[in-house]
Amino acid sequence: MSAGRNVDDVLVQWGDRLFYPGNRIVKPLHTPKLTARAGAIRNRIVGVVRRAPQVIVKTGGGGKGMSAIHDHLRYITRNGELEFEDDRGEVREGKEALLDLERQWRYGGAFIPNISTRQESRNLMLAMPAGTDAQGVRQAARECARTVLAGYRYVMVLHTHQTSPHVHLCVKNQSITGERLSIGPPDLKRWRATFAEKLRDRGIEAEATPQAARGATRKFHTLWQLKARDAGRLSAKIHETKSGPVVEKTLGDALEAWSNILVALRESDRHDDRDLATQVGDFLCRTPYVREVLRRDPEAMPGVRRYLEDNRGRIEESERSWRRERAAALERATSVERGRQSNGLEGTTQRTQTGPEIVR
Repeated sequence: MSAGRNVDDVLVQWGDRLFYPGNRIVKPLHTPKLTARAGAIRNRIVGVVRRAPQVIVKTGGGGKGMSAIHDHLRYITRNGELEFEDDRGEVREGKEALLDLERQWRYGGAFIPNISTRQESRNLMLAMPAGTDAQGVRQAARECARTVLAGYRYVMVLHTHQTSPHVHLCVKNQSITGERLSIGPPDLKRWRATFAEKLRDRGIEAEATPQAARGATRKFHTLWQLKARDAGRLSAKIHETKSGPVVEKTLGDALEAWSNILVALRESDRHDDRDLATQVGDFLCRTPYVREVLRRDPEAMPGVRRYLEDNRGRIEESERSWRRERAAALERATSVERGRQSNGLEGTTQRTQTGPEIVR
């Protein structure tokens, strides 16, 4: 068996555990499939170590009745001032168009009363960090929605008034065949991966990597928790980082996978693999989890500490370079948004007489 095949075996085995933690059993693959799978894992590794922008998919409840749906549609469209696009690809704007849409939702399919005892819609948001092309985000969100929400009525609206472009989606909870929309952790994971794929199809660098694979320990809080904390109404303390035995095991398993991947790349006979190994080593030293472990116990991870001591200059320069790039991207996004606001172009598109949308 060739050294190349051995490296690919290791990448597939540990890469699947790292990036697809639900797939615990990796079946042996024949050489053509193994090579293709290992290539996909290499691409995921490159995206992570380069800290490609991570896609954001959020769900924020929904409307119990048409009154709540009405209020949310008014909010995301700014009372009809912003263009909205439905599941059929029709782009409209204005209060009358919004009222027509609401009538379709109320009477099309199961009737939706003003006040309901169940959620009749779900609110989603698909977003990318500052500096991402807003029109590319809209196009990717459109394709993502057509894939993951096929058979459901929905409305999408692009917001660019903040530096991070994002698309709001309001989805009717019952499909045209009567099925209720399921939104659980597996669904959100699949939607993130689909959104990232659609962005990459448009040349936009994007990843949907699990937090553990990035060594991320930040704890995200719900909006009500943040508002309650700011108002002094939250009795329990909000922790900024995740902790506990389950979190430690998940992060430890991810680090073990990275360690095996790093060894395989270092021992590869491919020059690009060995270069990638250097990037992986630098990346691991920068992860919040490794930094936190070393902060708590300076004697922990002796191999990591030696690597840091030997390569501190390169790692710090790489960090400074990345921060400069992010700052430049943020400045570009801010400049574009100021130009849009001065010209009154937020969320606008130009359409031909025949109807297809032409993105400016």
